[in-house]
Amino acid sequence: MASVDDTAVTRAAPALATTYEGDDIAFLERIAPLVDMIEISPDAIARIDGKQAQLRPEVLEEYACVGSKVRFIAHGIGLSIGSFDHWDEGYLRLLDELFDHIDLEWHSEHLASSVVAGESVGTMFPVPRTEEALDLICERVRLIQERYRVPFLLEHVIHLLPDAPAEFTHAAFLNAITSRTGCGLILDAYNLRCDAMNQGLDIANFLNELDLRPVREIHLAGGVEHKGFQLDIHSRLTQDATIGIGADILRRAPNLRVVTFELLKEAIPLLGHDAVTRELSRIRGVIS
Repeated sequence: MASVDDTAVTRAAPALATTYEGDDIAFLERIAPLVDMIEISPDAIARIDGKQAQLRPEVLEEYACVGSKVRFIAHGIGLSIGSFDHWDEGYLRLLDELFDHIDLEWHSEHLASSVVAGESVGTMFPVPRTEEALDLICERVRLIQERYRVPFLLEHVIHLLPDAPAEFTHAAFLNAITSRTGCGLILDAYNLRCDAMNQGLDIANFLNELDLRPVREIHLAGGVEHKGFQLDIHSRLTQDATIGIGADILRRAPNLRVVTFELLKEAIPLLGHDAVTRELSRIRGVIS
């Protein structure tokens, strides 16, 4: 079973990664010298061919162009690992295809449900923090670990709705998953900030309770506020408050390997290549 290394005492500065979803080779050539890794979302580089989705070969070719300069990690959106009836086998076929073409350091998914009773809900909802949900998630993590012999990570998502009654705290639920399965974690500093602003999450208490040894990766991003609600839409540069949360996690997580700046493909033309490259250089300075 692929698991995180919890024996590290000291570490080098983490690698820097960012998202790239294709169709802007000039942008890829700008960012490749600035990062160590590229994050690939299989869902985002796929198209429907017949009855099922397949990875776009032209985007795979773009990754191949920088394959000698960077390493790759995968971060999925559509598995819906928390759906009570079934997850998305189509996503796993995309991941199979990606592994066939690219050597991945690890892969990850959101700890969420995006499909309920067979219907897409158009967003991701957190998994109920119950023993029943814990058993379901841990069994699905086991199946993933057996299918792909590289480390697997889970990322918490923001809470769009007030918290439901639960059998675990936020941190205790993640601790239970990692202790049972050996999977790793992604901590998204912007997601934590969204939950603090929208739902009153005490980030300090959360981090104090969380076992930080399984944390391999941090996500940084910026978003927007809509009618008083901070949205998890990665469309802006990272605010100082989010950088501060990430820096705190960086100091405390002994096995952290990567810090990833996430940005939606649609936001790149709005911000401009220069602004994104400056942001990557800024984050590099923080984590070095």
